[in-house]
Amino acid sequence: MRREAVYHAASDPWIWPESLSRVRVRIRVGKGDVKSCRVGGSDRYVSFEENAIWTEAEKIATDDLFDWFEASLDVPSKRLQYQFRLETANGEVLLCGERGIGRSMRDAGVFQFAYLHESGLFQIPEWAGDAVVYQIFPDRFARGKSADDPVHAEPWSPDARPRPDSVYGGDLAGVIDKLPHLRDLGVNTIYFTPLFLSPSNHKYDTEDYFRIDPSFGDLRLFRELVDRAHRSGIRVILDAVFNHCGDRFFAFRDVLANGPRSRYKDWFFIDRFPVEQEPEPTYETFANGVTTMPKLRTEHPEVRRYLLNVARFWTETGIDGWRLDVANEVDHAFWREFRQTVKAVRADILIVGEIWHDAGEWLRGDRFDSVMNYPFRDCVVRFFAEGSIDAQTFDEQLCRIRMRHPEPVHRVMWNLIGSHDTERFLTLCGGDDRKMKLALLFLLTWQGVPMLYYGDEVGMQGGPDPDCRRPMIWDPEAQNRGLLEFVQRLIRLRNRLTPLRRGRVRTWHADRSSGIFAFIRKDESRAVGIVLNNGDQPRTVKLPVEPGIGPDVRDLLGGRRHTVTDGELSVDLGPYEGAVFEMA
Repeated sequence: MRREAVYHAASDPWIWPESLSRVRVRIRVGKGDVKSCRVGGSDRYVSFEENAIWTEAEKIATDDLFDWFEASLDVPSKRLQYQFRLETANGEVLLCGERGIGRSMRDAGVFQFAYLHESGLFQIPEWAGDAVVYQIFPDRFARGKSADDPVHAEPWSPDARPRPDSVYGGDLAGVIDKLPHLRDLGVNTIYFTPLFLSPSNHKYDTEDYFRIDPSFGDLRLFRELVDRAHRSGIRVILDAVFNHCGDRFFAFRDVLANGPRSRYKDWFFIDRFPVEQEPEPTYETFANGVTTMPKLRTEHPEVRRYLLNVARFWTETGIDGWRLDVANEVDHAFWREFRQTVKAVRADILIVGEIWHDAGEWLRGDRFDSVMNYPFRDCVVRFFAEGSIDAQTFDEQLCRIRMRHPEPVHRVMWNLIGSHDTERFLTLCGGDDRKMKLALLFLLTWQGVPMLYYGDEVGMQGGPDPDCRRPMIWDPEAQNRGLLEFVQRLIRLRNRLTPLRRGRVRTWHADRSSGIFAFIRKDESRAVGIVLNNGDQPRTVKLPVEPGIGPDVRDLLGGRRHTVTDGELSVDLGPYEGAVFEMA
């Protein structure tokens, strides 16, 4: 056994509470090195050797280098000491504890989980795991029926090609008018990019955090939208841009006017006075030199109070969550206080960070509930759209993403294949809606919360920003109706089958040569199997049927029946086709 490959730490994501009397533990070992793993646990104040209760661990994931095992342990006293017993492929038995790897309990030592506090539980809103999120870029989604054409608005057309400063006149009244479309689609959560007063079309350069941009409507109309959405079974999530503001924000205008005499000079990161915007800003900004977006000093007590009042105000309007822009560049203490502030108003509000990389640091129960899962998108693009990785590599990369976090976190990760910051997925597929459908099938059946970018359901295309922000296609003749009906069917399936929302995930088959990828979602009562043929040739794959589980061999998507012979399910799939099986 390669000892250097073995790893566990007595902290997240290697151990976490499942309840006030039960924990889940995880260990990593070299791929193929360990035949079986057991975990022993006892109260910390008794003899481990005399009192340990041993539990068989399950191999729950594998990639090209490692295997991961997990087990649940009862902790009735809330105090735990524990140790791993590893049986290697050649029959050798080794123990793993805090001192390392050894042949005896004394050599290996034990790991310590000092006390199981209630605050250590992942307090994620119960509704969040059942969400299907729909992202709306307000200027481009819909214009209210009674609204006048905005000044300088460009024609709303499927042929529109936005420029960085294009305006199309979408507003909140238009969203209200189109709530039936969202309800019929099956989504139950709207995520809005920023709605607050701003001079741009994207609104990420906020001028007034307490005011709805007049081009969208006003506070009364926003409250009406929230109320109507709730009556339609749809929740509403707002975008919080607290890393930076716009250069028209009152505090920054004061700094521009009064320089070192401004009482707000410490709200920002000023390099030198006088403050200049051109040719290079003399202050920190969002990204590199974006002069219209000065970075806010969220460590400053006055900035903190102001932004937390903003968060409290809008939370009290009845919204259901916040998406936090550039969340990884804001100090952690601010986000901890932000969480306490909004959860005090509404305990089940959802907090989602925009982080494009490994977000483990932010998902430990004291800051965010979830993040936008861009590493997931990268895998999906490479496998389905580009075809640049095979099914086994795809599985291995997904595995590594899953092992970054405890299981409860993955239930509410916002999985996406596109957003206002990325190329349209159908464009990356070269316009091939078969690939798009297969990726959507995966998105809506994989573990986590699926997020759809407006218009993906009707086949919208677009390159990098701003082309990915074209106005929504509402003309039925210009929509891909087959794609729309497919998405509706997938969402109905997800809503009907509990394992697709709440079940754990396990790889069923991943073929390096054929493009076949299959996985199982399983909860306490039943399982659902998903099989995908990500290839341009018809394929037949034979999959083992688990003992005691008799599959309903009717494909829930296509209605075809498949055969079970000698414990194997034989599945026939056309190019870029998938199947879903409910297992009794």
